Amino acid sequence: MMRTRVKLCGLTRVQDIEAAVTHGADAIGLVFYDKSPRAVTVEQARALAAAVPAFVTLVGLFVNAEPSLVRAVLAQVPLGALQFHGTEPPELCQAFERPWIKAIAVREGLDLAQAAKDYQGAASLLLDTYDPKRAGGTGRCFDWELVPEWLARRSILAGGLSADNVAAAISQVRPHAVDVSGGIEQGKGLKDSEKISAFMQEVANGDQSR
Repeated sequence: MMRTRVKLCGLTRVQDIEAAVTHGADAIGLVFYDKSPRAVTVEQARALAAAVPAFVTLVGLFVNAEPSLVRAVLAQVPLGALQFHGTEPPELCQAFERPWIKAIAVREGLDLAQAAKDYQGAASLLLDTYDPKRAGGTGRCFDWELVPEWLARRSILAGGLSADNVAAAISQVRPHAVDVSGGIEQGKGLKDSEKISAFMQEVANGDQSR
């Protein structure tokens, strides 16, 4: 049985890092985008990173950031991977000598094959819900039928996931990994240990149907 990997994103407190690790998260996302309610400063990120043990990947999320900002963060925070959530071209994404993830806002009519070709250097594509007003964090699901099987195998499924629907999402889409932020929160950027536990259990339940 294949195990779906899990990234918990938008963490802002050490206690939430500890809960994520305790419940078996594979990756933890820190948001370096000042318009997000889940944004952290470099100083906060350094404190959070200190609570992340070996074999849990720390991922930095950026939205159309200047390369100098990405480099400044990398110089001070031990990120294992980068996630780009804006309109960054492939050349920028691969300029930092780290594995990288490119978020794709999925909508009817989008040529996913072309997107996969354009960003073929990505470690994974993150498939999120399209919203013309914001880059990610919509809290809404998109139509999972739009994801072809060949793409799901190398992709991270995001967008409106919670303990209520992640098992069904895994059963239908069969992604490499899932990504959650709002679905495990008690408030913006404030994670809930019980919701994290429930989410991880439902991921395991979904894996039973793969």
